[in-house]
Amino acid sequence: MSEKPTPGEERRPDLAAMVVPLGRALMAAERPALDAHGLTMWAYAVLLHLDEAPIRTQAALAEAIRADKTRIISVLDDLEARELIRRVPDPQDRRARLLSLTQEGRRLRDSAQAAVQRNEERLLARLPAADRKGFLRALQTLAEATRAD
Repeated sequence: MSEKPTPGEERRPDLAAMVVPLGRALMAAERPALDAHGLTMWAYAVLLHLDEAPIRTQAALAEAIRADKTRIISVLDDLEARELIRRVPDPQDRRARLLSLTQEGRRLRDSAQAAVQRNEERLLARLPAADRKGFLRALQTLAEATRAD
């Protein structure tokens, strides 16, 4: 049985029904920018998250980007072979690897992110300035809340 909206409340689509198609469209728009930079979505996610904490273990990185830790090994191998990241044994636990961006990795990450965000600006430009600021603020709040859960 579905509940009716309370008086004055408008019925709206579920959040997932709005966000999932938007996310798919954003990922499709992002792909040409990443292809131009020689990056996969997972490689881009790795480069973005290494910036948040310059040195992390592979397991912590996989958890942060919500990837299976065995799945990102080939991504890390590729990024390391391209000298975009460094993996060194953790002095406290030689089984673990510490990760960091190289200068070239930082440059590529910044260039790819600028291209991605230029594409996003085209979509965001459809919103009035006040709505745009509110949308971005709300989206950041909700994104942070999902990381905390």
